[in-house]
Amino acid sequence: MKLFGFPLSPFVRKVSLVAAEKGIAMEPVAVNPRNPSPEFMAASPFRKIPALQDGDFSLSDSTAIVTYLDALHPAPAMLPGDARAQGRAIWFEEFADTIMAASGGKVVFNRFVAPKVIGMPGDEEVAAAGVAEMGPIMDYFETQAPAEGWLVGEFSIGDISVASMLRTLGYVGLEPDAATHPRSAAWYGRVKARAAWASVAEAEAKALTPFV
Repeated sequence: MKLFGFPLSPFVRKVSLVAAEKGIAMEPVAVNPRNPSPEFMAASPFRKIPALQDGDFSLSDSTAIVTYLDALHPAPAMLPGDARAQGRAIWFEEFADTIMAASGGKVVFNRFVAPKVIGMPGDEEVAAAGVAEMGPIMDYFETQAPAEGWLVGEFSIGDISVASMLRTLGYVGLEPDAATHPRSAAWYGRVKARAAWASVAEAEAKALTPFV
């Protein structure tokens, strides 16, 4: 399988983590959506990352890809079997992909992507607004983070999605602070202690060395 994307993306990381948890080999292919290759465009006609190529089958969007991988390799399941747990897991994925990404993305783009990856000045006013928006978002998550274990009882796509977003936010200093958000920080530490996380983080660090 080929996975098209850029390792800084929380959505690319999400798919990489699911694949690592399941023991699925992925060939990472770096792409620039502004200058896409024909191979990438064939897999992602609207230039969304990540995109997956599995033989003659292709798919884009992280949620779609994770759903495909979970059906293709059911164990370990990333979508819980219990109806309520599955609903909650998908809620946390949506929380990460839309709510956290909308606000945190303002900070990441203007304080990291623009100056360090693209080579253009960021908009500090927009970044500061994103930081302010992240305050209540992280306060909410602190009320949801479990004292032990995982978000919906068993490790799921919810844990992977939120942790993936926090990893990207870490590049601009917005990972949870144990002094102010101890439950969130402890839960995040448990996710980072998983073997799949370590392998993905190691590959990511190598790929992003020129930018950090």
